[in-house]
Order: sequence, then structure tokens, then C-alpha cells
Amino acid sequence: MSHPSPNHGRGAQSGAVPQRFGLNAREADGEWLDARDEVDGPGPKLRTTVTEEKARTILSFNQSPDIPFDRSVNAYRGCEHGCVYCYARPTHAYHDLSPGLDFETRLFAKPNAAELLRQTLAKPGYKPAPIAMGTNTDPYQPIEDRYRITRAVLEVCLEARHPVTITTKSARVVRDLDLLAELARLNLTAVSISVTSLDPKLSGLLEPRASSPAKRLDALGKLASAGVSAHVSVAPIIPSITDEFIEGILSAAAARGVKSASWIMLRLPHEVAPLFREWLDVHYPDRAGKVMSIVQSVRGGKDNDPGFFTRMKPLGPWADLFRTRFRLAARRLGLNREQPVLDSGQFVRPEADGQMRLL
Repeated sequence: MSHPSPNHGRGAQSGAVPQRFGLNAREADGEWLDARDEVDGPGPKLRTTVTEEKARTILSFNQSPDIPFDRSVNAYRGCEHGCVYCYARPTHAYHDLSPGLDFETRLFAKPNAAELLRQTLAKPGYKPAPIAMGTNTDPYQPIEDRYRITRAVLEVCLEARHPVTITTKSARVVRDLDLLAELARLNLTAVSISVTSLDPKLSGLLEPRASSPAKRLDALGKLASAGVSAHVSVAPIIPSITDEFIEGILSAAAARGVKSASWIMLRLPHEVAPLFREWLDVHYPDRAGKVMSIVQSVRGGKDNDPGFFTRMKPLGPWADLFRTRFRLAARRLGLNREQPVLDSGQFVRPEADGQMRLL
């Protein structure tokens, strides 16, 4: 039986996936470009483009009962990291773009994000609560080097004494360590870094333009040393692909001073499921059936369970096994500390035009 050839340097192997909404040169960043030929392989390179958009709002609110935040800032749409399992991929379909290759090559940036956030925080009726960054696409993906939107948002949060959390797969986060350390000193921030495996070759297939596992772990250590609440997320756990690394990731994080950890089971909403199946057929055809069988066993017999309360809580013997392994390792390594409750009481309403208040 023949299998498709790999699309080097990208997570998605194609852009030709079913759509629900009527679909018809970067600078070296010192990370994946260090091994560009190995990542992208031979032949023509699929280029990344960035479109700047003038957003009208920047703070998104949600009422989801199973996530720990009610507001978020997403400075970018699409993500060059190219994580094939990314649950945010279907959002590109809303813009008549492919959740496959378009999601990781046709990006959008919101340069006015910090300005909009300042205007929102300045409104008389605004009530502070932690803002989550990195909930849709990564705030420290490679184009942050050029735009510095995430940094500008952090500067507004520091000025306004507003709590903010970050989730990322990039070691680029330590470039803002000066701001993060000051925010942490005021109990205004916590940073979570997702580590999927300890094998750089595997990570290069799963998340080709994210930082290597070693660099992510080193970033966790630098954050912890600077007094920033650093959290390691073993996410996602992909059965028969990455689950062997659960204990190793936790041990490496604990050795670097990390005190809290969590895990998330693979989720495959909407177009992510066929993209992931395609990835398995290309890179792991020998175990594709086993992987999907286990995935379906923890999701009620389906590729995905979208229901509130159940989507983040896989069920069944395999889920119980991963849960037990994680819990025992975290307890042994002292990684069971609760994440801090950030302080919303220091909030100082900024002026919408950027001028500081005199009184």
C-alpha cells in the first residue's frame, strides 16, 4: 500500500479539506530557520504572508463553563508554528481560508491591538479580570519578532496594573522577561509553556515551526528563575505518539524550578480531524489505526466530543491511565502546586489617549 509523500516544513499536509463556509520572506529568527533545509526539505518553499488588519475590538469575552478565563486577546490570526493538531485551525474557515496550509502560511496581524486594549480598559464600566493570551493562536509565533504586538499589550497591562496570562509554545517569550518579571512581582502574570514531546525530530513533524522541546524547557527555567509563575502543560497528549514522554517532560520541568503542571488530551474539532488523519497517514501509517482507535475510545466513539464539561475531560480506560500516570509523576516531582490567583485589585484605569492621569 502506498502512502502520500510528506509536505516538508509544515504541519498540515494539504489545504484540500472539507469546508463548512463556502471555501473556494521572513527573517531568520534563530529557531527553526537554523535548520531550514532539514525542516522544509528540497524543492520550492511555501512562503508565509502576513496581512495587517485594523481591528475594531481586541478583547473577546466568553461564557464557557469549562475554561478558566472569561476574556482574551488574540493579536494574530493563523499561526506559523504549524501544529497539525491545533484546535484553532477551523477559525480560518470563517474567512474563506483553508484550516490546512492557509492557517499556517496566510497570517493576519493586528498592529493596533495595544491601542484598542487601552481604550477598552479606559471605559468607565470596565471591570478587571485576568486577560488570557495564546488561547487561539500563539502570541509568540515568529512574526512577533517584527510586530511586537504581544509586548505592546503587556506594556499596557503593566501600566494599568491589569492581570494577564500567557500560553505559548515558543521560547521567544523570554524576550519579554523584563516586563514579565515586573508583572510577576506585582502578582499580575503567569506563563504556561506547552511541551508535547522530548524528541526534536517528532516535534519537527508535529509542530514544525515552534521552538524545540529543549528551548521550551530552558525558557521555563528562565521564567522560574526570574520569579515568574511558570507552568508546564503536557499538551496535547497523543496516544501511541507522545504519551511516552509524560513523565520525562514533568521531570525536566521540575528540574528547572517549575512548580505546577497540567495535561490536555488531543482534541480534533471540525477540520482538524481530517488534517490529523492525513498527517498520520504520511508520518505514521503503521500506527494510524491504533492512534485513532484510542482517540475515539476517550471521546465517546467519535473523533471529537464538542460538549461543554466533557470536551476537556476524556473518559475511559486510556484516559484513566494517562490521568493516573500524570498525577503520580506530578506528585512525586512536587508539580502539584496550584497556579496563583492573580490580583485584579491593583487596576488603574488608563486614559484612552495614552496620557497618564494627574490625579
